Amino acid sequence: MEIRPLGSHGLVASRLGLGCMGMSDFYGTRDDAESTRVIQAAFDSGITFFDTADMYGPFTNEVLVGQAIRSFRGQVTLATKFGIVRDPNDPSKRGVNGTPAYARSSCEASLKRLGTDVIDLYYLHRKDPNTPIEETVGALAELVAEGKIRGIGLSEVNAETLRRAHATHPITALQSEYSLWTRDPEEGILDTCRELGIAFVPYSPLGRGFLTGQIRKFEDFDENDYRRFSPRFQGENFDKNLQLVQKIEELAEAKGCTTAQLALAWVLAQGDFIFPIPGTKRLRYLEENIGALNVTLSAADLAGIDAIAPKGAASGPRYPEAMMGSIGK
Repeated sequence: MEIRPLGSHGLVASRLGLGCMGMSDFYGTRDDAESTRVIQAAFDSGITFFDTADMYGPFTNEVLVGQAIRSFRGQVTLATKFGIVRDPNDPSKRGVNGTPAYARSSCEASLKRLGTDVIDLYYLHRKDPNTPIEETVGALAELVAEGKIRGIGLSEVNAETLRRAHATHPITALQSEYSLWTRDPEEGILDTCRELGIAFVPYSPLGRGFLTGQIRKFEDFDENDYRRFSPRFQGENFDKNLQLVQKIEELAEAKGCTTAQLALAWVLAQGDFIFPIPGTKRLRYLEENIGALNVTLSAADLAGIDAIAPKGAASGPRYPEAMMGSIGK
């Protein structure tokens, strides 16, 4: 497992991280004991980058991750997020709060849930349309000065917002969705991160599981699985996206790897400042994902993949309409 600088301000992380959201929320039933085993196995395999957020659960995922990494906390880079506010009586309802006061109170609460004295990487989960980014980042800079966080991150912002934030205080990492079926960051974001020395952290690098080739029928999703409401998993979109994955499967078979490994290897090949955080709550998928590090893609391989899955190849928006309004701001 390769360990590299995460951004330009002292943090380091394994090239492959572990997204822990699905262990507690959005993707069907939870099993904390199994998830704890997955986190331990990830660390044993060399993964040192773990990602959570206060809104996952809400709140329960931070507790799970904090307890699971307690014995090796000092050896890993721990990332969490704030800013998306879920209604405790109806978690499907949500808003965004990036005010300085909320940033501080959220950080204090996350520190307690995670059972740690410092958060290595603290992200603003979504930009607050009512709070200038300079105010939010200014508040996070105070938390850095106080030693409560080590690095500042943003999620799903555009290049202009990223530059404004970085001018206020150096930004360590930007986390946004990026995969073979979500290539939006190629429209200026990746170049800006590269220029400014900011790490890029792709979430859902396997297209919420679709790019693993394991999903064949909409009916296979649990009743409480978020993907039942995701446009790319609906009707005609599902069928078209399944055809896309089947073409990727053919390339993977020719390469001698799994479809998931090919998709992850493609993301890794886009730059050494990129740190994907595929999520899983199953040991067998963790092992498969780690195997992507052994897949080397030639220029011809990359060209072949690009021919099959060019920008815009996926059918349907990546979020429901109401959620699409909060990204790219």
